[in-house]
Amino acid sequence: MLDLRFEFTAKDESTVILRPVEESDAGDIVTAVESIIAAGQYIQKDVPRTPEEEKLFIRDMKKKENMYIGVERNGRVVGIARVIRGEIQMKRHTGLFRTWLAEEAQGLGIGKKIMDYTDMWCEQHIRKLSLTVFSSNQVAYQLYKKYGFHEEGNQKEQAFINGEYVDELWMAKFYKN
Repeated sequence: MLDLRFEFTAKDESTVILRPVEESDAGDIVTAVESIIAAGQYIQKDVPRTPEEEKLFIRDMKKKENMYIGVERNGRVVGIARVIRGEIQMKRHTGLFRTWLAEEAQGLGIGKKIMDYTDMWCEQHIRKLSLTVFSSNQVAYQLYKKYGFHEEGNQKEQAFINGEYVDELWMAKFYKN
């Protein structure tokens, strides 16, 4: 299994490490998720996992050979990215991408590095990567377009965010393997 580790300098000169998550990261992940849920915009969760539930999730992701990386900044995990591969054999060549960054880590060029990392992982493991993005999240939508994703579908008024209904866009990208 490809075990990548990227270290780079963010736009604010902080050092950022993208690396596979470990069970010891569970507390940081839960804390960061709580802050994103409180912002109430772009994470599809109402309640974070407990640290113990997160540890079990991390174990399960490793067991199933999925990608689950942490974004480490200033000694703490402040974001994640994961690719959950199709569970049945006929869909094992596909993956569903999810990512989020705590507010403190946004706007620093980290999203591009996450996409670079994900591309490298996907080139080794899957043929098709899918994701969803809310139509109101134009920063993420433009990033995905830049990285070769195309729209495959649109679920009208799928979410209610900040007092308005927004569409959820399905996007995908294909790899050569």
